[in-house]
Amino acid sequence: MIRIAIAEDDPQCFAQLERYIGDYGRETGRAFQITHYDNGEDLVERYRPEFDLILMDVDMPFMDGMTAAGYVRRLDPEVVIVFVTNLAQYAIQGYSVNALDYILKPVNYFSFAQRLGRALQYVKKREDTCLIVAVRGGTIKLEVDGIFYIERLGRQLMFHTRSGVHASTATLQQVEEALKGRGFARCNKGYLVNLEYVDGIQDGCAMVRGDKLLISRGRRGPFLEALADWVGGMGP
Repeated sequence: MIRIAIAEDDPQCFAQLERYIGDYGRETGRAFQITHYDNGEDLVERYRPEFDLILMDVDMPFMDGMTAAGYVRRLDPEVVIVFVTNLAQYAIQGYSVNALDYILKPVNYFSFAQRLGRALQYVKKREDTCLIVAVRGGTIKLEVDGIFYIERLGRQLMFHTRSGVHASTATLQQVEEALKGRGFARCNKGYLVNLEYVDGIQDGCAMVRGDKLLISRGRRGPFLEALADWVGGMGP
């Protein structure tokens, strides 16, 4: 399921974009979930980093799309942004918020399908580098290479990352499956460790960014084997 936010104040333009996305989905066999925002201010106030793609009108009331994109980019460095506008000069301004592309109004289906396909290629590339994590009230995106380790703490998971500690409602089994083949291993039933950040083994513990994570007797062999394979191959 590809999650798309459309920030568009014109109901007819929104309906057209929604219809085009539906047509594209039927042609390609892809599934889309669409969320509509009437203006840039509404998008910023309610935004959570859970979308793959934002189609952003530029000329909107209360807050224009370029300003809204700037706020969104600070909250979500990874989301793909495509501007939909009748003013071509905004394309250059889009570079300041790392926008991928722009679509000129009036929108025709052929041009839209081409640009949507290009945007989805970028979405796929970013999916390979990020992990979508369930949190209370929604989801967040975390860069996989920025996760040090994941700790089970009661009914929550604590993601210890380069950007801080994030609490999640996911299960360790779900996360372990999502990260399979990406250089993570369990050192005990409560920790899933990014092998890249294991600085050494000391007193029966894995040293990860200054934290000592106990290696259980039952997982010692598989964990050390996975670590040796990682070090030997310098990656998964």
